[in-house]
Amino acid sequence: MKNVIVTICLALVFLACKEDAKATTEPISDAAKEVVEIEKNQKDIDTISLVKENNSKEKVSMSQLKEELTSKGFQTFDYVDEKTQDTIIMQQYFIAFLKRGLIRNQNEEEANRLQSEHLTHLGKMYELGYADISGPFGDDGDIRGITIYNVPTQKMADSLANSDPMVKAGRLQIEIHPWWAAKGFSLR
Repeated sequence: MKNVIVTICLALVFLACKEDAKATTEPISDAAKEVVEIEKNQKDIDTISLVKENNSKEKVSMSQLKEELTSKGFQTFDYVDEKTQDTIIMQQYFIAFLKRGLIRNQNEEEANRLQSEHLTHLGKMYELGYADISGPFGDDGDIRGITIYNVPTQKMADSLANSDPMVKAGRLQIEIHPWWAAKGFSLR
C-alpha cells in the first residue's frame, strides 16, 4: 500500500511540475463540454475543497459547506464523531478504475504519444478541479490505475474519464463506482 501511495504522489508531482503540456487535439465530448460549462457558472472548485489559492484554509461552517455542496448537486450526509463530537460531512465522489483495454497493439511511438496525451488529460482534470487524485498501480495487473473524480454525478465522471485519449484508443477501459469520503481529510 505504501508503494501505491508513493507512486501516486510521484505521479502528481510529475503532473504538477510539467511545463507547457501539449494539449490533446482530440475534441472534447459534448458531455464533457457540458461539465466545463456548468463549472464556469459555479463558484471556484477551490471553495468546495476549502482551500484558497494561497493554500490557507477557509473557515466555513459545516452547515454552510453542506448547503454549498448540495446546491451544486453533490450527494452528502453527515454524522457526529463520537470521540471528538465533531460533525463530519461525507461527500460522494466517483472512483474510476483504469483497466487494461482490449486494443494494445499500438507500436512504441503510438503508445508513447498516447501515454503523453493521457498524462496531459489527467493533469487537465486535476487543474480544472474535476479530479482530486490520479495515479498508476505499482504492479502489472489488469487494473492499471485510478482517478477520483470530484463531480456531482456519475454521468459527468464517466464522460470525463471516457474523454481520456488512452480510453478513446482502447488501450484502457473505465470502470466507475460511487465512493464516499470525509470532506477536509487528506492522505497521510
